[in-house]
Amino acid sequence: MADAPPEVLELNVGGVHYATTRDTLLREPDSLPAAALRDPDHPRDARGRIFFDRDGVLFRYVLDYLRDGGLVLPECFREHKRLSREAKHYRLVGLEHAVREADPRPPNRERGCITVGYRGSFAFGRDGLADVKFRKLSRILVCGKVTLCRDVFGETLNESRDPDHGLADRYTSRFFLKHSFIEQAFDMLQEQGFKLTASCGSGTAGGAAELKPGVDSEENRWNHYNEFVFVRE
Repeated sequence: MADAPPEVLELNVGGVHYATTRDTLLREPDSLPAAALRDPDHPRDARGRIFFDRDGVLFRYVLDYLRDGGLVLPECFREHKRLSREAKHYRLVGLEHAVREADPRPPNRERGCITVGYRGSFAFGRDGLADVKFRKLSRILVCGKVTLCRDVFGETLNESRDPDHGLADRYTSRFFLKHSFIEQAFDMLQEQGFKLTASCGSGTAGGAAELKPGVDSEENRWNHYNEFVFVRE
């Protein structure tokens, strides 16, 4: 005679409902889910489901860990710190360790801010009669603590206008990038855990008398300067 199927239980985690088995919840005997199952006084919702007042979306990874004994996260997952907090709450030491191992960001990384700015225009056709063809950036400037700037931009950073004289913990406003792709700079900042917190932009209002060789008047009229402030906490 075949064994009876395991008992199916329903959970309510922050308003998100899950279904699992008794054996899954008891897989880690010292965990909070196992303790809740054994405790008749643990909170339940109106339908008798075991209730946890926690993040209902992140609980899917907690439940996966209890089911499989391992952790598999989506490639774009960015909430390692929050998931680690959930693992600690549920008293799942193995999950805490797995989250730390899966976090691509180095531990104890330096906090700080980096400001990226650029002066640009738009390239026009002959005599400004054609449509705008592409954006033109003359140079991408980088300001901030030198160690942070080097950590983020590496070999793409040009330090020729502010060479290192051996000073510790110094700041700069004179670095710039060796390329002119602002989105590449943004990607590098994001990969290192920086988040955009502020930005501003303004027109430079260049006049005809200020024209440089090779710059037509229509292009000069569209000159602008933008800055973006990124912070890593």
